[in-house]
Amino acid sequence: MTAPAGELRPASGIGNWRTPLVIIVCGCVIGLLSFGPRSSLGFFVQPMSREFSWGRDVFGLALAVQNLLWGLGQPIAGAIADRFGVLRVMCVGAVLYAAGLFMMRYAATPLSLDVGAGVLIGFGLSGCSFNLVLSAFSKLLPPERRGVALGAGTAAGSFGQFLFAPFGVAMIDNFGWQTALTVFAALMLLIIPLSLALATPPATSADVPAADQQSFKTALAEAFGHRSYVLLVLGFFTCGFQLAFITVHLPAYLVDRGMSAQTGGWVIAAIGLFNIIGSLSVGALQNRFPKSSRSRSPPSRRSCSAPPPA
Repeated sequence: MTAPAGELRPASGIGNWRTPLVIIVCGCVIGLLSFGPRSSLGFFVQPMSREFSWGRDVFGLALAVQNLLWGLGQPIAGAIADRFGVLRVMCVGAVLYAAGLFMMRYAATPLSLDVGAGVLIGFGLSGCSFNLVLSAFSKLLPPERRGVALGAGTAAGSFGQFLFAPFGVAMIDNFGWQTALTVFAALMLLIIPLSLALATPPATSADVPAADQQSFKTALAEAFGHRSYVLLVLGFFTCGFQLAFITVHLPAYLVDRGMSAQTGGWVIAAIGLFNIIGSLSVGALQNRFPKSSRSRSPPSRRSCSAPPPA
């Protein structure tokens, strides 16, 4: 982190438009846009597998690569964001995300699907999803608004799942899976102008006291040296396994059982809806109770210590 949290807010001049409300709204929309298509990719399993005569293992492998690279790319994206600012990382992430969806639209072989849906979207997510949004909230917002903002930022991703699941099904049913992926790719480019509100200045050695400066390796070592952080990562590992499995394979399974694709869309949307309630509730509780009443996060100073998302 390049300055004490909450001290990077613009004070005068052209930066006046970046009020706390603007920062929170833009960050939440970014979380919504970045998480929505990712949670809806399971609806493309059946139409793409049917068209190219693929087994579901082909699609499952591509999305497994995506989730793995999403998690592995987060500490790298966080370290780069600390060094060069959040804006650059988010813009590159959005372009990679859109390119992955666009390549997925033209994928005709398992390898091209692995590169598009797996590698490009995986690294794209690590650079423009809610992990960097929450980091920017912590740096740009005053302490009294931070708890609710973090809860809202997490809930926005779930709201994206709530919106994009039925939206994706409707697009596939009415226009085909190719058009649906093209629309998703175009929507990801909206992250670029929205990320202007979350811009943080690049780090310089003068911004941080010498005692507080950390290397990427030191930040990771400090984070994994805390038992609470290790338990948090293990919790995300379990959550990622079961939630990714459900969002990828449940829609196709429901169709196999004679239900409509729309049913699968609303089931995935319902999961996102109830996650919104939980995220906002935890964000509100964060401001009402002292840290000793909640799980403590490790004191690592860098955004690169965020665990992989579910």
